[in-house]
Amino acid sequence: MPAPSDIWVLVLVFFSAIPILETTRILQNTLHISNDDSPIYIWPLPKQFEHGNSTLSVDPNLSLHIKGLGANSDILREAFERYKGIIFGYRANGRKGSDGIRVSDEGEVYDVTGLNLVIASGDETLQFGVDESYILYVGGEDEESIVGGVNIEANTVYGALRGMETFSQLCRFNFMEKNIEIHKAPWYIIDEPKFPFRGLLLDTSRHFLPVKVIKQVIDSMSYAKLNVLHWHIVDEESFPIEVPSYPHLWRGSYTKWEKFTVEDAYEIV
Repeated sequence: MPAPSDIWVLVLVFFSAIPILETTRILQNTLHISNDDSPIYIWPLPKQFEHGNSTLSVDPNLSLHIKGLGANSDILREAFERYKGIIFGYRANGRKGSDGIRVSDEGEVYDVTGLNLVIASGDETLQFGVDESYILYVGGEDEESIVGGVNIEANTVYGALRGMETFSQLCRFNFMEKNIEIHKAPWYIIDEPKFPFRGLLLDTSRHFLPVKVIKQVIDSMSYAKLNVLHWHIVDEESFPIEVPSYPHLWRGSYTKWEKFTVEDAYEIV
């Protein structure tokens, strides 16, 4: 049996929920500005981007179109629904659908009505070094857009996920008009990670964290496009995880409440 200090878990993270990084401020001299001195709220800042000065409204009933070899991806469809929940979390104009997400009223006209994904590969294998690059274009129906709105091109579904995260950060809630808007449009973004390993160490052997909090950390990582979670579960300070073949090890937890069951570990990993 390996020593407790040798037990590690690596988790590749490609999930997302409610963004918490929208208030990140970028220094003025790092921005690409076009007749506008306001900051660019995208994190991390893309490798290359251009933007205009128009404001576009986003349809609460945003539609999804997937083309290419990855057209049958359930990962992308589930992510799309998740991002709709993020983007339309405020009480925007329109009515609520059965899933609680705002949908557009009849007669309303929006600039951005669809999200178009073009995925070159149908291979959804998740491994270190997977291609996360993407190209994102955001424009209105009168722009050079396949769909009246958003186009993301990527080699893999994971690049598309990164593009969807960037798109969600471009969306803002207008409290006066009560709708979702994209400022500084049109946008043209070419992006890929500068570093293949972008990780975070979570040490629950020295500082126990409940499953709910660990999930929130994982969600936060995805907002910043981090891709590796190093979960340091046990060490000499505590042994909080259940090992069925060695049941007495569990007694090494700080308290009888600060433990992870096998089911907890499966849920997190």
